Amino acid sequence: MANWLPLPRSLPSFRFGQQATRLDALPGRYDPWLLGPSIALACLGVVMVASSSIAIGVGLDVGPYYFLVKHLIFLTMGVGLAAVLMRTELKSIEQRDRLLLVCSVALLILVFLPGIGKTVNGARRWLNFGFTTFQAVEAVKLMYIVWLSSYLVRFRDEVNATWGAMLKPLGVAALLMALLILQPDFGSLSLILAITAGMLVLGGVHLPRMFGPVLVGLPVLAFIAIAEPYRVSRLTSFLDPFRDPFGTGYQLSNALMAIGRGEWFGVGLGASVQKLSYLPEAHTDFILAVIAEELGFFGVCVVVALYSLLVGRGLWIGLKCVEMRRHFAGYCAFGVSLWMALQSFVSIGVNLGMLPTKGLTLPLVSSGGSSLLGTCAALGLLLRVSYELDRAERQVARLRGDAAQTSVGMPSTAQPIAASTAPATATAARGTSRLRDRVEPSFGRGA
Repeated sequence: MANWLPLPRSLPSFRFGQQATRLDALPGRYDPWLLGPSIALACLGVVMVASSSIAIGVGLDVGPYYFLVKHLIFLTMGVGLAAVLMRTELKSIEQRDRLLLVCSVALLILVFLPGIGKTVNGARRWLNFGFTTFQAVEAVKLMYIVWLSSYLVRFRDEVNATWGAMLKPLGVAALLMALLILQPDFGSLSLILAITAGMLVLGGVHLPRMFGPVLVGLPVLAFIAIAEPYRVSRLTSFLDPFRDPFGTGYQLSNALMAIGRGEWFGVGLGASVQKLSYLPEAHTDFILAVIAEELGFFGVCVVVALYSLLVGRGLWIGLKCVEMRRHFAGYCAFGVSLWMALQSFVSIGVNLGMLPTKGLTLPLVSSGGSSLLGTCAALGLLLRVSYELDRAERQVARLRGDAAQTSVGMPSTAQPIAASTAPATATAARGTSRLRDRVEPSFGRGA
């Protein structure tokens, strides 16, 4: 019969139930480097919408502060929506990934139904709720990112090993893009395509495997771009907007004049001239031109720095989540960060005359209820990721500290008992996803 070693007297005080309670009670913390830029951009947006929309409101006879009040209402709703997502466990969001994808397709179809969809300037992109309208694609972006993040978790190995697993998300993206072409909304189409490609690479697909879909997709996109005359004029007018300053180059030529007037430090807050009914969409798509005119080159640099900090921090949080095997959280962070980076880059590029004009707003800054709600929801999800990452790091640190204290208080004969806590540590760090041992993503690098 085996000789059982007596348990040390100090062992009964090490109660696993109480340890689990202490770990579960550990709160996380929202990342201040995400909160800071988000709040700063939102505050800047309130100031600049107030400055740029007064003349527009007076011209439309709706009052000088109509657009500011509307912006504040949607910003309040967006903050509430972000607060809900900040308090929602990622596991419960991940479990509803397929439902969110179905809702994405349904929303893009609803805009074509009479009585539900609404046409504005020849585009059928809005859902009509009577008292207000909502641009469906703003909700679709976030729901699609959640679904794609969950898909990359479930097929993290297969997505780089088989063509079928890699092409499935591209097929879903193609379906969404086809519905966007019918609206038409070429700007959001390009954004969803870029987010899909970026998340696939960050999810582990090697870059050489992306060449095939790219070679097939580029001619299709080129054909779509030149299929309509107005798209061709947009693609060519930005190269020399002053060739037709009262026609196809009207928006961009006035935006460039506003930027030129701002010089280094601007003409002063509220002193813009181009916003006085010269620059179309001064409070939405071309709000950066008003910022450049009133706050100058310095103000534009501050805006770019805030977006760079927000996006860079989001990508860093995504990498930390993947390192801790919290893959769903990491991919959500990647997706939201790519969204913010691409949309802000395109909006800034359009205002500076570097890109063709697109109907994309400057996140958190431009006036626009749908965009503001979608951006706030996305940032709420990103802040939730940072919260759960911080909570997981603190749990792992507590486990390691408890294991170290227990091993110090045990005799040498009982050391294997302390060592048995290592699997629990690894399990605690694995995250919310349906995990099994898999090959880690290579972030686009070759094997």
